[in-house]
Amino acid sequence: MFAKIGDRIVVTGHRMGKPDRHCVVLEVRHDNGEPPYMVQWDDSERQDLYFPGSDATVVSGDGK
Repeated sequence: MFAKIGDRIVVTGHRMGKPDRHCVVLEVRHDNGEPPYMVQWDDSERQDLYFPGSDATVVSGDGK
């Protein structure tokens, strides 16, 4: 996975009725865009250092 500042990450819900989670990338710790990322979660506005798993997908911040 590779991301840049402003990209969004969508984490798929694992159980029926469990919604997807969304966050925005605030900081990328490696020049090549690899994890971990400092993100802000939409549902709580909490900021965390995030190591994405296989359930995460990057959506480009420019809409592509």
